[in-house]
Amino acid sequence: MRRKFVAGNWKMNGNLAALTELQAIAAAADPRVDVAVAVPATLIHPAAQRAGFPIGAEDVHAADSGAHTGCVSASMIKEAGAAFSIVGHSERRQGQKETDADVKAKAEACHRHGLDAILCVGETLEQREAGQAEQVVTAQVRASLPEGASGDWLAIAYEPIWAIGTGEVATVADVEAMHAAIRGALVAALGAEQGGAIRLLYGGSVTADNAAGLLHAAEVDGALVGGASLTAAKFAPIIAAAIG
Repeated sequence: MRRKFVAGNWKMNGNLAALTELQAIAAAADPRVDVAVAVPATLIHPAAQRAGFPIGAEDVHAADSGAHTGCVSASMIKEAGAAFSIVGHSERRQGQKETDADVKAKAEACHRHGLDAILCVGETLEQREAGQAEQVVTAQVRASLPEGASGDWLAIAYEPIWAIGTGEVATVADVEAMHAAIRGALVAALGAEQGGAIRLLYGGSVTADNAAGLLHAAEVDGALVGGASLTAAKFAPIIAAAIG
């Protein structure tokens, strides 16, 4: 039985004063649900000291060290207190032109240094309207899947690009269909046991209003939450929805 997992992604938001929200989130957490929040790199260390639940990075470089100005390695974020990193978020795939190979290498760097990873995949509105959504996303899964992929350290977040930060939300039926396709790709690549153990999260304008329907859809093991994770008032109801 896969435990529900609700993860937040603060993106380029937050400061030291905002870390009081993490303590409020911790107070609202429930032992039946795994909770984590990815914060900007500058906040990982103080957040990890205060939160009482896993804190992660929003991205990580694939290399262990070297001439990569402005980048942060897996060993660096681990030393700062991170327990995981998001990799392959659509805002990096699109804005930073990251490829599936880049994402795979980043996930493998996480694993190499004992960190968990949340690997993101998702299609554009044009790809969905062209009837290519499942083909695109399952191809991303296959090409981004790291060596040693296992439910012990890897989760996959399906984030339809057209729903991120737009207020648009995929229907429960659409999410179930996509998660079933992703599960099928994982089982084909890893076998029934390994492929069936990796948790699948939905991300894309998740709020307290729509969380219950999404979190209890077939093959949905949790959520990757953007803006609604910035405050306990908005994030706690999503955590609560995962319990019911």
